[in-house]
Parts: sequence; C-alpha cells; structure tokens
Amino acid sequence: QVQLVESGGGLAQPGGSLTLSCAASGSISRTYVLGWYRQAPGKERELVASMSSAGTTNYADSVKGRFTISRDNAKNTAYLQMNSLNPEDTAVYFCYSSQYFVGYKYWGQGTQVTVSS
Repeated sequence: QVQLVESGGGLAQPGGSLTLSCAASGSISRTYVLGWYRQAPGKERELVASMSSAGTTNYADSVKGRFTISRDNAKNTAYLQMNSLNPEDTAVYFCYSSQYFVGYKYWGQGTQVTVSS
C-alpha cells in the first residue's frame, strides 16, 4: 500500500507561482513514479507531470516551460513548481504514485489550485 499526502495549492493571480508537494509512504517499489494529474470542472483528468526515482520526467505540452517537477528520493517526496500560472491551470491537482509510468496508480486526496485576478 501507498499513502500520499499533498500540500500546497490555493489561490494565485495570473502570472503567479505556486508549489505543490506530495509525500509518499509505504511500498517503495510502488512509488517509482510520482506525479500529478489535474481535473478541471467538466473535463477529464489529465497528466500534468511525472518523474521517476531515476530522474526521467514527463510533462503535458500545456505546462512545458512553466512547471517543473522534482523529487527528494531520500524523503520520497515530489514537488511541482508552477510558474506563469494562467486561469486555464485552475483545477484540482491529484498527486499519484505508480510502479511504472503506466499501470495501477495510487492517488492523493487532491488539492485545489485556482488562478484568478
């Protein structure tokens, strides 16, 4: 089993920044990949960014150059630095972990990110 505890999020102005954190505990093998999906009202959940413990990263095209994912393997914690936020980034962000880049995922509780002036 894996437990994921998210923190961060909140309200930001357009052009602003926020940082999300995701602390994982439990099976180390099932936290090989840590990342975030997001879901806006009326839309499907979409991958934002992911990172393996080996350092391989993936980003959605819509966030490339603005968001940066990192992780501290010693703490089994991932971070999502979100810069140049725009209203289209408004969504509930869900941290996840998995043993592979595809396959079964464990989910955090979700945190709201709202970008508005």
